[in-house]
Amino acid sequence: MNFLVNLVARSGLLKRDLDYHLLRASMVIIFAWFGYDKWFNVEIRDLVPLITHGPFISWMIPVLGIGGTSVLLGTAEWTFGSLLMLGYWNKKLGVLGALGSIVTFIGTLTIMPFAPGAWHPEAGGFPAMTIVAAFLLKDLVLLTVSVYLLKQDVVRVIESQK
Repeated sequence: MNFLVNLVARSGLLKRDLDYHLLRASMVIIFAWFGYDKWFNVEIRDLVPLITHGPFISWMIPVLGIGGTSVLLGTAEWTFGSLLMLGYWNKKLGVLGALGSIVTFIGTLTIMPFAPGAWHPEAGGFPAMTIVAAFLLKDLVLLTVSVYLLKQDVVRVIESQK
């Protein structure tokens, strides 16, 4: 075991801020990709059952329609992803991106208890997940990463002001 620990220690994985940079890059890629999908109405139509059951986002389709919801979500995801990317150079913009990301993933996670088809009835329902619940559950990790990035960027902004 010591051999493995020493091997990892020499590998560069413990390099200062590598985790921070990898998590930031991952979030930028996720927002870019998911945001791209939102520019197509077919993506939103697939998400209608989830959106209409979200306590914080159920208003979108009745107010904005499919096209407006698509544009709003795509724009928001690209905005937050861009702010996170700019956070490599400007930590204050990174803070804004992380805050937007946190709001995004709180919004999607709150859908989970109400999502139609999220729980396998033949397995007793909750907590036996279907792919619908699993799709939403990934956002728990993304929310945690967002909080981590927020903390890191706030600390860096405060340190730069000293």
